[in-house]
Amino acid sequence: MALDQYQDEEEGGMSFLDHLEALRWHLLRSVTAVLIFTVVAFIAKDFVFGVLILGPSKVDFLTYRVLCDLGNYLGIPALCINDLPFTIQSRQMTGQFSMHMTSSMVVGLIAAFPYLFYEVWRFISPGLYAKERNAARGAVFFVSFLFLSGALFGYYVLTPMSINFLANYQLDPSIANEFDITSYVSTLTMLVLASALMFQLPVVVYFLSMSGLVTSKMLKAYRKHSFVVILVVSAIITPPDVISQLLISMPILVLYEVGILIAKRLEKKRAIKQAEFDRNKDAE
Repeated sequence: MALDQYQDEEEGGMSFLDHLEALRWHLLRSVTAVLIFTVVAFIAKDFVFGVLILGPSKVDFLTYRVLCDLGNYLGIPALCINDLPFTIQSRQMTGQFSMHMTSSMVVGLIAAFPYLFYEVWRFISPGLYAKERNAARGAVFFVSFLFLSGALFGYYVLTPMSINFLANYQLDPSIANEFDITSYVSTLTMLVLASALMFQLPVVVYFLSMSGLVTSKMLKAYRKHSFVVILVVSAIITPPDVISQLLISMPILVLYEVGILIAKRLEKKRAIKQAEFDRNKDAE
């Protein structure tokens, strides 16, 4: 009887325990990749902290230099950011070490994300039908591309604009801005990761449209509602300033429109296939 059960499981595919074993190895490889990049980031402290993490806090940061060049070209000197009136301090004994660990893990997660999603996709894809796998071809590339694009947008656009606003905001000239290292790193991390996740909107729309849960008409009908939701979410994940909210909202609104185009394209393909099926059926 045990032999018959084993043969049934083999004929029907992997057993539940086999799936758990496969998942364990995918998770193990993913965690290993994140740990490797985390260790590399931890060792490269001077670059990761001195250049990446603290970069937006310095006036020679790439974004500030580009804005200054643009201001000189357009004759708008106000675009030049010559001073960021704040200092970063560590008020806790473990503050610098804990932020070194945190920043290393975040850098490790971002760097390893393409491989991490690749392992997730390797686990999920065998359970899909051939038609679904073909429809989702290139998922690893597009998800990774959007994630990294969102992270870069958050780092080079959203973060420096937010830091500049918060550094120059004062209730009274007698109050100095002295930010704790924990607050600075947490704000930067939140902005970068939130932007990376928000940039996944076209992928979400694609899979929802492919499954028939969302249509282009539905997305158009709820466009105004979606704009409000995007603005509210942007207000939650960004510092309390209008500039940061608009900066994260604008690309998300564009990606929402891209999602409508994606849904339309899928509907066209579905309609063509249905027409071909009907013609073949009538021919028979």
